[in-house]
Amino acid sequence: MQKKHLVLAILVTAVWGVNFPVTKLGLAGIDPLLLTALRFALAALPWVFFVKRPQVAFRWLAAYGLIFGVAMWALINQGIAWGVPPGTASLLIQCSAFFTLGWGVIFFGERLGRLQVLGAVLAAAGLLGIVLSSAGDASRAGLALVIGSAMAWSVGNVIIKVSKVREIFAFVVWASLFPPIPLMLLTWLLHGSAPFSALPSQLNALTLFSLAFQVYAATHFSYWGWNLLLREYPVSRVAPLSLLIPLFGLFSSMAILGQYPRHADWPWILLVLVAIVLGAGHLQFGWLRRRVV
Repeated sequence: MQKKHLVLAILVTAVWGVNFPVTKLGLAGIDPLLLTALRFALAALPWVFFVKRPQVAFRWLAAYGLIFGVAMWALINQGIAWGVPPGTASLLIQCSAFFTLGWGVIFFGERLGRLQVLGAVLAAAGLLGIVLSSAGDASRAGLALVIGSAMAWSVGNVIIKVSKVREIFAFVVWASLFPPIPLMLLTWLLHGSAPFSALPSQLNALTLFSLAFQVYAATHFSYWGWNLLLREYPVSRVAPLSLLIPLFGLFSSMAILGQYPRHADWPWILLVLVAIVLGAGHLQFGWLRRRVV
């Protein structure tokens, strides 16, 4: 990999990792579902008027937008709001790789290698340990939401591959049109008009910075950069670099928020990291590759 592309990869993973504590800053003032709705509204508008619609079926745009925005990021934000440390969330979301492996086994008859099976078992043990050692029902519910978001991300990855989209940046921009209205309706149903009434007073410098970072750095820039890397290099060389995301997430959470994992959590965190490393060499799944060739 060329030096400039390696620097780009490190920068993209750093932005994605830092995005977790930065999102926490925005959640301090804005309802999680409403914050997610604002993120995707700004990711779509006004850009859809300048970015040509990608050449994919409308159903793929809608499905990805709803999964990416409602089933993935809304769950992550709600989980963090319920007490999941952002660094831990950045780690758990990487388990989407194992869910993607599961889709291959269930729907496409894939067989798992020994390292894949070992990695999945270790990941499950690590996730169980993190959940059981967490303090309070709210935190455990938040962990369940983040794990659910990892599953949603795996479904989103499948949609991107099956749709055969090539214009990933345009795909993300146009798909971002779909989450805001459902998320605003959910916010209204769960909390009434209070989050909307309070929003003007909550849009201070910190929350505006958080929103801008989520939209322009974590969504627009990072997806463009990641797509560029995927276009230039095999998936099997690019995908393992995502292992840097939880490292940046954990350490940036310590630096920005002063949130350190408890001593009891470290063994389980390390176990999940080992599991992800074991599975990293198998992220170019055969059934996904056959779909796009």
